[in-house]
Amino acid sequence: MRLKADSINCQPTEIKLHQVSKVLEVSFDDGNTFNLPCEYLRVFTPSAEALGHAPGQEILQVGKQDIGISEIKPVGNYGIAPTFTDGHKSGIYTWELLYKLGKDYDTLWGTYLAEVETSGQSRTT
Repeated sequence: MRLKADSINCQPTEIKLHQVSKVLEVSFDDGNTFNLPCEYLRVFTPSAEALGHAPGQEILQVGKQDIGISEIKPVGNYGIAPTFTDGHKSGIYTWELLYKLGKDYDTLWGTYLAEVETSGQSRTT
């Protein structure tokens, strides 16, 4: 699923990786804090592996329910590049994308779950 990140004027103030619960907690200077499950971040990776190189080439990411993040590297002053426990590490999550993923979590996650069900695939395999 291709996402267009909103333009925001806020910056993260804290990023915490909770290894046991597999959640990335991101707090922004506008007071918002988002708890983003690693599976959610992995299925919405901004990498070409999932998005393809043009609209319509997106590949539904499935079998990621037990995914975690093993490492997070900063990318300039505009984002992070996580390494997921399945070895995926090519997506750069900008502050704008992380904010959008947090703000629109319910809608995006619901749409993803519907797509997985419609495809006949599974979050676990």
